[in-house]
Amino acid sequence: MSLQVDRVDVWAAGVQDKPGRLAEKLRMLADGGANLEMVISRRAPEHSGTGVVFVTPIKGTGQMRAAKQAGFDKTESLHSVRIEGADKPGIGAQITGALGDASVNLRGFSAAAVGRKFVCYLALDSAADAAKAIRVLKRT
Repeated sequence: MSLQVDRVDVWAAGVQDKPGRLAEKLRMLADGGANLEMVISRRAPEHSGTGVVFVTPIKGTGQMRAAKQAGFDKTESLHSVRIEGADKPGIGAQITGALGDASVNLRGFSAAAVGRKFVCYLALDSAADAAKAIRVLKRT
């Protein structure tokens, strides 16, 4: 399978669990020029009334400044790999199977297909795991 596989930085911020709060954060990023490809947001059940939002990409000085002003920080503990390719039945199983066969443990997996392409984000525990995942998937 022909895949484009790259290491990506993920930015995260806390967000109040109230209507419109996520929109405020995303608006600040858009006003700073960010053209986000992936946004994942969820409640933080361990902290009542709060949530967390993860975004990528944030590039360039203006976008980074906007992200900081919106409360985002580049995550140091979340190591992410972006995968893009032609969508076909079983592609997720192929990717996760190849990683499992290589003893790469996933912290998280997010994927979507649009038209004939898919994009997938892997979350891994370490930079070494991310590097290994990239090597495995580029060989696949």
